Amino acid sequence: MKERTGTAIRGRTYGLALLAAALLTSAACSSPSSGTSTPKADAGTRTVRPVEGCGAGSWTDPADLAPDRTPARCRPGSPPARRLPEPRELTIATGTLGAEYVAPLRVALDKGEFAKEGLDVTLNVLPTPEALPLLAKGEVDALWAAPEAAVMNGIRGGFAIRWVAGNFSPDPKSKSGLWVRLKDGETAAAVRMAGRKLGTMIGKGSVIAYPMEQALEQHGGGLDRIRYQQLGSADVLTALENGGVDSAWLLDPVWRRVDGEPGYAFLGGQPPGEPLGGMLYGPSLLDDDVDAGVALLRAYIRTVNTYFAADYKKNESFVTYLAKLLKTDETILRSTPSLRMDWEIRTGTTDRLQSAYRAQGVAEGDSLPESQTVTRSLYEEAVGHRR
Repeated sequence: MKERTGTAIRGRTYGLALLAAALLTSAACSSPSSGTSTPKADAGTRTVRPVEGCGAGSWTDPADLAPDRTPARCRPGSPPARRLPEPRELTIATGTLGAEYVAPLRVALDKGEFAKEGLDVTLNVLPTPEALPLLAKGEVDALWAAPEAAVMNGIRGGFAIRWVAGNFSPDPKSKSGLWVRLKDGETAAAVRMAGRKLGTMIGKGSVIAYPMEQALEQHGGGLDRIRYQQLGSADVLTALENGGVDSAWLLDPVWRRVDGEPGYAFLGGQPPGEPLGGMLYGPSLLDDDVDAGVALLRAYIRTVNTYFAADYKKNESFVTYLAKLLKTDETILRSTPSLRMDWEIRTGTTDRLQSAYRAQGVAEGDSLPESQTVTRSLYEEAVGHRR
């Protein structure tokens, strides 16, 4: 198993880091170039064959946004591996190795699912701002993150990047999302959010802008009517508890600390049934080696079907194994509901994200169409779905 936490990777330069920082804070003004060209992965020239173990339930209509939508699934162990003729080394950048949403990648490495495809995969811990230009230049092959404002602005500026697979949606019982300290006379059903200070790890331009916008609109606020306070992951809850901020976006399992406590209210989180992140590919796997791009997703999907198909936290031995793999406290891991692992991408998600980014002032112009932001053909090929 290969994991790397260093930031020195294939000659990354200071200029690339500056470019990524600029993309995070402002919309790219240049005319789209390679970002708008059709990658080979989307050319419609690849042969898609039926896949053993992946039947009708291995694909769902992308337009189905029902909160109780059943995620696509194949049988455990499916789709079966199809080893590449020549071994291929791939690097996947990820912001962390310890978060639960990274678990399918960690398990795929540990259980040899990537190796079955002839892939020698390295997970490299690298923040999205640093990884994004490297992905666009083919210096990393994939990014396990989300189509944040920086990604959309990068595509607008010519980066050949696509969102190619989803990651998860929350369990309906999860309260990961927007929490607020209630003022005198307020209740969870009657909170005025306009003018409040929000504590968040990422600040503007994150995919949480979309669900946060939905929650704020129900409570007299808006993305342009609140104040943002960017904080470290260990400081968000502390600031909410001591009054440093009025509200905060709390992730699993942090929200457990205030759930049921007087004076706090949960206003909403990620829409059930709609993944907001996952795998992003650059030209390396969209154009140069599409076979490897399909193989990588095939291994990921097989891992989900084998180990994360349903409520995986009901399996006590697996939770023990997962806690050790992620180097996290087993009690904490058990304290929150299982994520609903989901490799598919819903119709219109990047439209809704871009609308929220414009409301935050970190994106300009018309939304990029899905044809320039999303590629579903690779995971469809992996499960044998013909359009």
